[in-house]
Amino acid sequence: MPEIAHLLRPGTLRLPVLPPLALYVHFPWCVRKCPYCDFNSHEAAGGVGAIPETRYLDAVIADLDGALPLVWGRRIVSVFLGGGTPSLLSAAGVERLLSALRARLPLQPGCEVTMEANPGTFEAGKFSAFAAAGVNRLSIGVQSFDDRQLHRLGRVHDRAQAVAAIEAAQRQFENFNLDLMYAAPGQSLEALRADVEEALRFAPPHLSLYQLTVEANTVFAKRRPQLPDEDSAAAMHEWIEERTAAASYRHYEVSAYAQPGRMCRHNLNYWEFGDYLGIGAGAHSKISFPGRVLRQARLRQPAGYMDGALRGAPLAESTEVKRADLAFEFMLNALRLTAGVPARLFSERTGLPVSAIEAARCQAEKKGLLRVDPEGIEPTDLGRRFLSDLQQLFLPTHPERRNARRKDA
Repeated sequence: MPEIAHLLRPGTLRLPVLPPLALYVHFPWCVRKCPYCDFNSHEAAGGVGAIPETRYLDAVIADLDGALPLVWGRRIVSVFLGGGTPSLLSAAGVERLLSALRARLPLQPGCEVTMEANPGTFEAGKFSAFAAAGVNRLSIGVQSFDDRQLHRLGRVHDRAQAVAAIEAAQRQFENFNLDLMYAAPGQSLEALRADVEEALRFAPPHLSLYQLTVEANTVFAKRRPQLPDEDSAAAMHEWIEERTAAASYRHYEVSAYAQPGRMCRHNLNYWEFGDYLGIGAGAHSKISFPGRVLRQARLRQPAGYMDGALRGAPLAESTEVKRADLAFEFMLNALRLTAGVPARLFSERTGLPVSAIEAARCQAEKKGLLRVDPEGIEPTDLGRRFLSDLQQLFLPTHPERRNARRKDA
């Protein structure tokens, strides 16, 4: 771990206040790797029963112990157990993990504690035990209610298992999310509508609706499926916006829809450029200090991570974010929020004056991608539609930014 004394020395930044801090814990194993997934997930050699749960939790707790000096005294606003499939953990394992977290970190009152769950690993008793251990929000990876579509997506559950898992979540958790995917292989607008209507029948407090994109290093990248064309995908997205709004869900982020007061606090912290400590195989961290911002990545392979964490060396890399890159990193996240962020948040989270993004902001406003508002940074409808183009304007090497600086000089 970096020496804390070095990190506390004056640096190139002057952050007026440290951002909120969240905790992410990664569990890297799945029953089966989905063909579209590019996350750090691995099929357990020898099956689920062969997962070395005790040793992995030993490593995660050792990892946390080593990282504590970086975040000492800071409150945790949210905890997220992600994967992989963390619902493969035993109830006793989740109890042990959350007890270890509470013993070492001050959790904010009412702290959101989310666990990702796969309907294919659903057991009613485990859901109850997870809630008793302190999990207060479940995120269920349904993806579709159509058995044929689930087969195309390589999921290990069927519609009946998804429904059973959701009904159990309703009984055990006041707050839960359903993940659905659209523009999936062979999917029609009618099929997408059926999926969303089925999800709405359960009145989930939060919905995540992701457009399937083919990522590098996935099975779909090697054997590309037939996906709906751009016009069809756009029609699906337009219908989703209309239908969720009619059901009183607020579309607050690119892929996130929430009932009033049910936005995901953990993800909102990411998009507002908050801090997060990530532990577990392949987890990433962003931790701010008064004079600098630190990024870290843990070792990705589970076996290598466990070996490294248990001997006090879990990191694959640790670097300070360059001052020149902070503006783009902030905007990459903040522009995902449909309502944007207050302009003052840019200075609070980067330590840079708002003038640092003035040239790019002017270019974005001229293109109709950003609203003209000195008090806020908010994408327009056009900006949300062409989000990548809008984000790229804030790259320090973007040609339009260089030209604008020359004209303004």
